[in-house]
Amino acid sequence: MSDQRAAGRAGAVGDGHFPASEPVPDLPDREQAADRERTASSVQAAQAAHWHADSGLLSPVRAGTPVEAAVADHAWLQAMLDAEAALARAQARLGTVPHEAARVITDAAQARHLDLFALARRAREAANPVVALVQEFSAVVAARDASAAEYVHRGSTSQDILDTGAMLVADRALGLIIPDLDRTAEALATLAERHRDTTMAGRTLTLHAVPTTFGLKAAGWMWLVLDAAERLRRVRDGLPVQLGGAAGTLAGYLEYAGCGHGSPRVGSYAQELTAAFADEAGLAQPVLPWHALRTPMVDLAAALAFTAGALGKVAVDVQSLTRTEVGEVHEGTVAGRGASSAMPHKRNPVLATVIRSAALQVPQLAATVTGAMAAEDERSAGVWHAEWEPLRECLRLAGGAAAHAVELTENLSVATDRMRANLGLTGGQLVSERVAVALAPLLGKAVAKDVLSRASADAAGSGRPLGTILGELPEVTRHLTAAQIADLVEPTSYTGAAGVLVDRALTRPRQGRWQEVVMAPDGEESQD
Repeated sequence: MSDQRAAGRAGAVGDGHFPASEPVPDLPDREQAADRERTASSVQAAQAAHWHADSGLLSPVRAGTPVEAAVADHAWLQAMLDAEAALARAQARLGTVPHEAARVITDAAQARHLDLFALARRAREAANPVVALVQEFSAVVAARDASAAEYVHRGSTSQDILDTGAMLVADRALGLIIPDLDRTAEALATLAERHRDTTMAGRTLTLHAVPTTFGLKAAGWMWLVLDAAERLRRVRDGLPVQLGGAAGTLAGYLEYAGCGHGSPRVGSYAQELTAAFADEAGLAQPVLPWHALRTPMVDLAAALAFTAGALGKVAVDVQSLTRTEVGEVHEGTVAGRGASSAMPHKRNPVLATVIRSAALQVPQLAATVTGAMAAEDERSAGVWHAEWEPLRECLRLAGGAAAHAVELTENLSVATDRMRANLGLTGGQLVSERVAVALAPLLGKAVAKDVLSRASADAAGSGRPLGTILGELPEVTRHLTAAQIADLVEPTSYTGAAGVLVDRALTRPRQGRWQEVVMAPDGEESQD
């Protein structure tokens, strides 16, 4: 044992760290104790990080879905590191950063090398996470190659990295959401085709109106979902990198490249760097920096709001048709799903419920992103910062809804017998419009309407079928036979162009871009 270490032990005793009456632990024991203490500290830190993580406890629509991981803090951190690496490679392509430095930076750009929890805490000191990220990432790079660390974040600014990272996160999330929408649309197309002529009660303002078909309802859902997928594809194709430097002039980038004021390469280098950065990041090239021109964010949020709303329409219709007294559709059966904590007999429509919850939230979150368009100056204080969490929530709620919509639509059970039974609930009043049209040229429009109003009231009050009551009215039987009256009040023969509309909707391509379908003058379908 060295004299210094012996003195240290003696000092420890004299300082009261160990009671003089107790034996002083041997050094290996002390080191083991210190190791145990460090391990315990690490475990506590991990537990703290775990307990502070947003697990989705209060947001079941996205809990455990693929998109949740794609937009989690770790994903954002990795996206920002990917942006830093892409920038270094872009600068290397133009000869303003050594290729070896760009390689080292790219190899080091792994989120596992950084303490996410600590970065989040340090973000408070700069109002964004990039400042601390650059410091910690530079240290990681320097540990590999000190000279390469000099080229991290060269000429850049926090917003260039965070905005580009946001676009990368969005791109990766949309890569999950769009296929789910495609699967949902395909499932709805199958339902529309299968139930092209399945008659059901059409409902307006909550009441039976006239007959329609379940096929037409499913085709309408499909069309909305395809609209959503189309919007998200268009937005995804245009997600741009952000490259503006401190105040949107790229001055820092130009100065580092030796293309400062008066250089003939100012314009060409700025364009070439933006193009190279976009290429390396796998994103679109913007014409202008968009630090305070928030079109990309607003377009993305709007498309996500539309997507949530489209899926919400499907969900709320399913909920209405699932009601006990309606019973026309049911979610697929999965053991334990839909259970009530109090009522054993219930099987709640939980998929439709969580999808609807997202549809109610995303538009409000998107409104916050839209409000951030009113950003002051060349870069905002607080406005830009207000976008991040609402945008992330839009992505994961819409993504969660899309994931659940696949399961909902692919396993939806359609009770055709119940649809048929419900057609008779009003005793034929569902087709009063048709009877009025038939009687108008025979009795006059006003008289026909009066006759139908009285007959319908009688049917509602007495519970007798409308056809029976009409067969007892001389003003009706003078013109129509019993067989004609029976045909008029048959709901399955009064679905208008429902079948043709379903066929028309099904001609729309269900992946990628679509062609507008129009009806030709002779009633045949054509595509423009």
